[in-house]
Amino acid sequence: MVDITIIVPAYNVGKYIEKCMNSLVNQTKKEIEIIAIDDGSTDNTLEILKKYESEYKDLVKVFHQENKGQSLARNLGIENASGKYVGFVDSDDEIELDLLEKLWEKVKEFSYDAVAFDVNCIYPNRQIIIKSGVETDEKQLSKEQKNNFLLNMYSISCNKIYKKDIFKDKKLLFYPGVWFEDVLFLYKIIPSLKSIAKIDYPGYKYYQREKSVTYTYSDRLKDINNVLEKLLDYYNEVGLYKEYRDELEYIYVRYMYATFIKRLSKSKDKKRFNDGVKFAKQCVNKRFPQYKENKYLKRGVKSMYLRHFNEFIANFVYILEKNKMN
Repeated sequence: MVDITIIVPAYNVGKYIEKCMNSLVNQTKKEIEIIAIDDGSTDNTLEILKKYESEYKDLVKVFHQENKGQSLARNLGIENASGKYVGFVDSDDEIELDLLEKLWEKVKEFSYDAVAFDVNCIYPNRQIIIKSGVETDEKQLSKEQKNNFLLNMYSISCNKIYKKDIFKDKKLLFYPGVWFEDVLFLYKIIPSLKSIAKIDYPGYKYYQREKSVTYTYSDRLKDINNVLEKLLDYYNEVGLYKEYRDELEYIYVRYMYATFIKRLSKSKDKKRFNDGVKFAKQCVNKRFPQYKENKYLKRGVKSMYLRHFNEFIANFVYILEKNKMN
């Protein structure tokens, strides 16, 4: 019987995939399966995955698809998962060997829709433990608790396991072809959760390598606005926009003025950075021109930053990030 399916999308990660797979096949919990999806790799990734499939016949399943991106690879894994719960591990990351056992102990207490855990964020020169953003175990989530989770969660998909039945709603699968797919996936799924729990354990090793997506600049950073617009469209489509409007407005502003600007600061081209700042302001002013009245922006340093965001503050962030990089 399979309790937990771990899905690993993989693309040209021959340098890292063995460490990732070793952390999975050696889990202390045995009632698991590992589904690895090679997303059209051109290096030796598929060859390595096939080796694990051959050695661990009852544990590892390998699928191959033409290069379609991480979202569709994850969706393929969900479609073929046998576990009661589903989790995700990026192919250049690892998990602690007892993580799945600890998660299952929590599930045995109550059949939570999701269980979150902390992340060990590993940079080239430092490590930071990031909390999951789930404050307490909740067997019946209230609207206020869902609001808090929307505002405070750490928005990566890999630090949670999810009840497989959730994905019977196909609208909650990963959206293809965009960056920041985790943001769209997680913020869509929260209203559907009836219960959630956490373990205070940094069981996920999240490597921030110098060339990783989250550590570098790319022109595709503007996809963050595309994702946020799709998120608003989804809430409108399912009739939840009015109910969650304040939270969505806050999320939109925070991602455009904080996450986007911080990532944009990694550009070496100052003109490109300035153009990005203008783009962020245009998006916010068009979508939420009265955002400064949002109830979540009334107190705190972060709220002050968002309320008073301008070119001067953006340039200050640019200088800070450049000093960090140097």
